[in-house]
Amino acid sequence: MKRIVIFASGSGTNAENLIKFFHNRENASVIQVLSNNPHAKVLERAKKLKVSALSFNKIALSQTDDVLNILKVSNPDLIVLAGFLWKFPDHILNEFPNKVINVHPALLPKYGGKGMYGMNVHKAVVANKESETGITIHYVNEHYDEGAIIFQAKCDVNASDTAEDVAAKIHELEMAHFPKVVESLLKK
Repeated sequence: MKRIVIFASGSGTNAENLIKFFHNRENASVIQVLSNNPHAKVLERAKKLKVSALSFNKIALSQTDDVLNILKVSNPDLIVLAGFLWKFPDHILNEFPNKVINVHPALLPKYGGKGMYGMNVHKAVVANKESETGITIHYVNEHYDEGAIIFQAKCDVNASDTAEDVAAKIHELEMAHFPKVVESLLKK
């Protein structure tokens, strides 16, 4: 059985989708959700779905081995960043090489980097009058949104679309593709 640990900072719709997708699967399951936000709705969602849910602070993630030690005990086959807003630390990446992935709400390399997340991305896409956008699932490395691209899916951006319209389209792409890409990576 392959083991998935999810890191998230917010409401957790992607985390919930992944938990439900892998529920009762014989090949993999989400065993834990970790959040840097003790008030994040993702923790509540995980607990309702009977998945271990813990929060941590920046010191535990980046300055000590506290989060790393939690991961060593959990022994994940894949670490999935699903709306996790902090830079992932090198010492954890080094311990889990090519086992940390992220979903980004744009077609990288466009609209990536520090501060480019969520509505910030969608507002930039609309402001720049892009005709298309999408999602990028990529490996995480030591730089924001620069790891090797695993998968991209596109959607049109209409001239009349607001940032909220774009967000809804991106959400649909994430819901449809993210679990399947995670599953395919676990089969490798």
